[in-house]
Amino acid sequence: MSKKIKFYKKESFSAILFLSPTLIIFSVFILLPVVFSFYLSFHDWNMFSADKQYVGFDNYSKMLTSAEFWRVLKNTAVYTFCTVPLSMAVALVIAFFLNKKIIGKKFLRTAFFTPVVISAVAAAVIWRWIYDPNFGLLNYVLGLIGIPAINWINNPTAAMSALIIMGVWKSLGSNMILYLAGLQGIPDHYYEAAEIDGAGGWHKFWRITVPLLGPTTFFILVISIIGSFQVFDIVYVLTYGGPLGATKVLVFYLYEHAFKFFNMGYASAAAYILFAIIFILTLLQTKFMRTHYTIK
Repeated sequence: MSKKIKFYKKESFSAILFLSPTLIIFSVFILLPVVFSFYLSFHDWNMFSADKQYVGFDNYSKMLTSAEFWRVLKNTAVYTFCTVPLSMAVALVIAFFLNKKIIGKKFLRTAFFTPVVISAVAAAVIWRWIYDPNFGLLNYVLGLIGIPAINWINNPTAAMSALIIMGVWKSLGSNMILYLAGLQGIPDHYYEAAEIDGAGGWHKFWRITVPLLGPTTFFILVISIIGSFQVFDIVYVLTYGGPLGATKVLVFYLYEHAFKFFNMGYASAAAYILFAIIFILTLLQTKFMRTHYTIK
């Protein structure tokens, strides 16, 4: 055996040795659960019995013909398609101004990013106090301008709005940082050339900044939609899916069937339907962005 072959074998063994802990953890905690949940989606299992009854596509058909499932999916869509655009738009405006030379820029960047590092559960507890109908800060501020107190969490009409406000607040900081990175990657000579041609601030923003931020916007859009469709913790703590199911989202619906009703097969089917929805939305976004921004 040549020295070269011995060297490659030694290198391969070393690589496998160093990768093995990660591969084992990935296989045990990610790959096996994914495969097992797909298997469960075709069975009826209560998690306590050793027997798993094969039911084929019954779990999927029951779900797709369930009025509750479609109501939950609508709630999830409303939350996602309100939270994501609002968070992105506000984050872009804040990033645009914080990219300029202003007093207290570093402090403001830190302040806007702070909600990202706060635990979602802790943040939801804080917002429960803010939304309190009697002593909450939000109703106090609204009262100063003559708006009567709103029972944010226990009102079926206002509960989703409360959830969206908190969702925007929680995701604002990470979107702002990504937009800041994108803005700092735009060369100054584009703006200088536009100024020579007589372009104003508004035209430079729409004709230079927004198009050149296309890849950044695409990335933020994809991860934001994925995260919004998977929202659970703030729903669980803030509203617990209520009132009257007004804020029950898809992952909370999955959680209920898995750990409240112990219908693991049905919950697994819900997980794969969620995966299919996110996968299709991501493909559509990728196709749109490739068409308009020539992303390769």
